[in-house]
Amino acid sequence: MSHVYKQIELVGSSAVSSDDAIERAIERASSTLRNLDWFEVTEVRGHIKDGKIAHWQVGLKVGMRLEEDD
Repeated sequence: MSHVYKQIELVGSSAVSSDDAIERAIERASSTLRNLDWFEVTEVRGHIKDGKIAHWQVGLKVGMRLEEDD
């Protein structure tokens, strides 16, 4: 069966890691959106404080499968 997707962009943030930023973005989006199927990391950036990584920001494209008409 073929599907149609809507693509949205998100930015997740975390003081822990880039992976945590991704997980936070997807978990939060999943609480209000349905049929999330895939994601693609489009950018990774962060904030440096006192020579160390203080904060991660990760840009994502997320694909939501559109529901089929019955």
